[in-house]
Amino acid sequence: MNVSTRNGQGQQFALTAMILTIIAIFSLLPMMRLLQEIVLPGGQFSLDAIRAGLGDRTVWLATRNTVVVGLGGTLVAVVLGVVVSIVVTLSNIRLTQTLVLCFVTPLMIAPQVTALAWLQLFGPSSALLKLLGIAPPIGTPNPLYSAGGIIALLGIQYAPLVFLIVRAGLRKLPRELIEAAQAGGAGPFRVIFTIVLPLMTPAIVGASALSFVSCVGNFGIPAFLGIPANYLVLPTLIFQRLAGGGPAVLSEVAYLSTMIGILAMAGIVLQDYISSRRDFRITTTSLPADPYDLGLWRPVVEALMWLMIVVILVLPLCGLVLTSLVRGYGIVLSADTVTLDNYRFVLFEHAAAKRAFGNSLLLSITTAVFAVLVAVPLGYVIAWGKQKWVKWLNFSVELPYALPGVVLAIASLLLFLKPLPLVGIQIYNTVWIILFAYLARFLVLAVRPTVNGYAQLDRTLEEAAEIAGAGLFTRLRTIIFPLVAPAAMAGGLLIFMTALSELTVSALLWSSGSETIGVVIFSFEQGGDSKYASALSAVIVAITFLLMLGVNLFANKLPDGVLPWRD
Repeated sequence: MNVSTRNGQGQQFALTAMILTIIAIFSLLPMMRLLQEIVLPGGQFSLDAIRAGLGDRTVWLATRNTVVVGLGGTLVAVVLGVVVSIVVTLSNIRLTQTLVLCFVTPLMIAPQVTALAWLQLFGPSSALLKLLGIAPPIGTPNPLYSAGGIIALLGIQYAPLVFLIVRAGLRKLPRELIEAAQAGGAGPFRVIFTIVLPLMTPAIVGASALSFVSCVGNFGIPAFLGIPANYLVLPTLIFQRLAGGGPAVLSEVAYLSTMIGILAMAGIVLQDYISSRRDFRITTTSLPADPYDLGLWRPVVEALMWLMIVVILVLPLCGLVLTSLVRGYGIVLSADTVTLDNYRFVLFEHAAAKRAFGNSLLLSITTAVFAVLVAVPLGYVIAWGKQKWVKWLNFSVELPYALPGVVLAIASLLLFLKPLPLVGIQIYNTVWIILFAYLARFLVLAVRPTVNGYAQLDRTLEEAAEIAGAGLFTRLRTIIFPLVAPAAMAGGLLIFMTALSELTVSALLWSSGSETIGVVIFSFEQGGDSKYASALSAVIVAITFLLMLGVNLFANKLPDGVLPWRD
């Protein structure tokens, strides 16, 4: 064996060891610590936490509510997402890029901001309704404070997720099948119900499973809409008990978080079962199907699509912005009463809000940079690795994001409740425990587009460099990274936008001095300061939308499928 071969094997071993260490620390270790706390609290076998949970009526009520809003939100998301994907992909409506950008935007906005925007649209304090003179009387309950309100907003939040998955499947639909049906006299609706939807069953079922997992693990929407109505789901029940009991109830909330994980995994298992009952493979490949010419119906369909955008995006954001401009509760907005004092207060005067901006920027940027740097070698192994354990590596990367954020937050609490061994550093009750959870949870958002970028690369350059004697790390640095960097950095941008106003994880991990933007928004709303919560939320929405528009300028230089709102 020559020196070059030994060096190559050594670098391959070093890369594998580095990747496995990262996965062990950020994925496997937290989950193992969570399970240990449930059955081995204090190092001794005990089922007390499970018994207490099984005998707690509140836990069962919250579990039932979680299932109800999970299924209801999924149903709304699937119906809305499938309909929009079919219209956008299989018809000749115009301005589809702009329509898709607007439709996907709610997915890019934090759930608590979505909830707050909708809350400011209805109810007696709605600045928009007061401006129009149709606000209900003071004291009228907001209709969104209910299970129906939670279900509706969860559906709107995750309909874009369903849309993206189903649209990807529709692009692979064989033209021949649709043309054969059309030649046989089948109309558009008959083609959709007899050919398109049956062939899209795997995509729809997969999207439904992901939507269900997202709904049962969502904290922001049930917290804003459910807590005031005393409608608890498992994530909000965990928040309340942890806030009231502190570390003493960790075993109890560990069990509750596992319940959420079980519900989420049940949805995934059900998806696999449904998909395995029939063979949905397509034996031919061709160009995508030609879109249907809607003829005289095109303006009508376009008007309905844009009306939907107005309802699910424009009106709530208008309600949010108008509320951020009022001086106080119940004041009618006019040229004499409009003010920017709320923005000045949250941006320059409120100490916690200023700290939150700094903390969230630090967390978001650090997480994005780390994820991009790790995604390149990790994607290299996942995309081009031949080892049998690669599929398990991919599963381990997906696990922290596939499970609800509450599960990871509780696991992180348990993992860092005591100082780190050997070094004795305490990160519990600091911003660094939030950073750990973000690194674990959002890594996959950079890995997915990077793997997609690898799939579109020709390995010729890398293989030529290997033949010329370039080592693995040299090839990664000089050849691979420049080629996949656009995809990886696009994933990093998605991480930045997602983490900037994240709430589910940070709501359980924050402490005084380590507030995040999501936590401050939640605290403002819980304290009755909706005008401040709205102002801070409006700033975050503006930042998110500007980032989405900015990255569109470079979309043509990115691999296909990297940006979810781009074709």
